[in-house]
Amino acid sequence: MESSATRDENGEHARTPRGNVPRDRRVDPLALLTSEFDGVHDVWRSAAGTVCVAGPETARAVMGNRHAAVAETSDFYRTRHGVFGPRAAQIRIGRSARALMRRHLDARRAELPGLVAEHLAPSSVWPDAGNLLVFRHLRDALLHPEAPAQLHATVEEIVNRSVLAGARRRHSPPSRLLFRRRALSTLHAEIRARQRDQRQCAGPAEPRDLLDVVLDGNGDGTGDGSGETNGGGDLADPSELAEVYLSFLFASVGSIGFALGWSLHLLGTHPGTPAAEPGWTVREALRLWPVAWLFARTPSRVQDLGGTTVTPRDQLAVCTYLVHRHPGHWERPDEFVPQRWAAAAPDAAYLPFGLGPHTCAGATVTMRLLEDLIGLITRDWHLSVTSDGGGPHVGPALAPPRFTAVLSFRDGCPGGG
Repeated sequence: MESSATRDENGEHARTPRGNVPRDRRVDPLALLTSEFDGVHDVWRSAAGTVCVAGPETARAVMGNRHAAVAETSDFYRTRHGVFGPRAAQIRIGRSARALMRRHLDARRAELPGLVAEHLAPSSVWPDAGNLLVFRHLRDALLHPEAPAQLHATVEEIVNRSVLAGARRRHSPPSRLLFRRRALSTLHAEIRARQRDQRQCAGPAEPRDLLDVVLDGNGDGTGDGSGETNGGGDLADPSELAEVYLSFLFASVGSIGFALGWSLHLLGTHPGTPAAEPGWTVREALRLWPVAWLFARTPSRVQDLGGTTVTPRDQLAVCTYLVHRHPGHWERPDEFVPQRWAAAAPDAAYLPFGLGPHTCAGATVTMRLLEDLIGLITRDWHLSVTSDGGGPHVGPALAPPRFTAVLSFRDGCPGGG
């Protein structure tokens, strides 16, 4: 619907949002976008000034950057100083990280039943329980066991203070600043030490952990033939390398843990749902509650985008939460229906890991671990969930609300009795 009285800065009609949208700048951005989306207009200029994208076709065009419509960027490799690169270094790091994680998951898969029994049974409080379980399972891949004890302690504190849902709100700004300085100092010291070791080594060694992956994948400073250099070897900037490593930490422990939490929350709050394959449950959870729910892009030029004129001064926001619930592309879009994945689903309206050259490099590894965990829990345990009545934690990641999960062994399962 349109208001006859309001126009945006380009002279176009700005749609009147559904319902009453508070003007408080602290308003939940997910609630704001949901209130504005009418299911018909796929692109609109939000009350907050952002150009929002909820239509699958337009979202794919923007995320895939067809015809160089948006400024090239990276969601994963973005740092305070710009985008870590060049692209060749990003590709090397992504490929090496996937290989490392696959080896780790292969070697540790048999440990999952014990971890679930130890950390989730008989009850656990989420979403923290999911993050901490994933951290425990992936810890040696994130940081090899022989790394300095102080670094291990720092990484664990980073998880507790910065990755867990709502963790930032539990600490004052001065406390967060002091911790950030201390944590980065510890990381920078380790990176410099590993760089010195690299210079003394006769040849490349298989990376022991994801910090090695970042250092090794950064290359030798010669660039990719484009005239750019990546600052490898002793020229590499420890602060940038530390930020890339922290991206791996947040993506592994945060994103996978939150996705696991959403899957269990939906299973536990829909006890009458027919049994489904673990992969169907995970895909449906990521459809309803994509952890990566909002992607920011900048138009490269003046252009028409779904009927709205945008310029390089605009900020685009591709909202996969709305793409995944678009009524024109999904039946019963707001309902938890894992069985929909038994048949071909509309992949064009499904972007849980982004799209294009910067699609999440760890998507396949993430899905594998999530399916293993959901399959194990639904096979061996009875699950019940009690929610505290709150909503999701909305930030850069979309985390589940606080809830308690109770697990009891099914008859005949190992360890039951």
